[in-house]
Amino acid sequence: MQWTEKETLLLQDMLNSEQICIEKYTDYADRACDEELKTLFEDIKATEQEHYNTLEQMKNGTIPMMTSKGGQQQNASDGASSDSKKKQSAASEEDEFLCRDALDTEKHVSSLYDTCIFEFVSTQARDVLNHIQKEEQEHGKRIYDYMAAHGMTA
Repeated sequence: MQWTEKETLLLQDMLNSEQICIEKYTDYADRACDEELKTLFEDIKATEQEHYNTLEQMKNGTIPMMTSKGGQQQNASDGASSDSKKKQSAASEEDEFLCRDALDTEKHVSSLYDTCIFEFVSTQARDVLNHIQKEEQEHGKRIYDYMAAHGMTA
């Protein structure tokens, strides 16, 4: 597949964004205090790596077939033990910060895909980008659901 100059630049922008997501979710999984949140960030990171690999294939001229992963949403548990309320509060504040930043990142990346979908000539390429965008939106939903279950939403 030959890409236009604009499509090539957009692919590079999306690759850069996915790389940032991978790095961010790697860092956030290390920093998260709650094990459930660590697992959520690791799972999203793995999907972001798949997105990166897909975009790499596209950049190299191949449009891969997309398969749905299905909903892998995890239900939030509410089983915190109370060692120290102060420690738990600080941990909760850190986790809330990580969630809010991750949610903002997902909003940004999803909007980038929205723009790119309209810019690509190939229907197959648009379908792949649309698939990735839907997964980005699902990431946002999973993060929001975690936040709601842990009292982090206003």
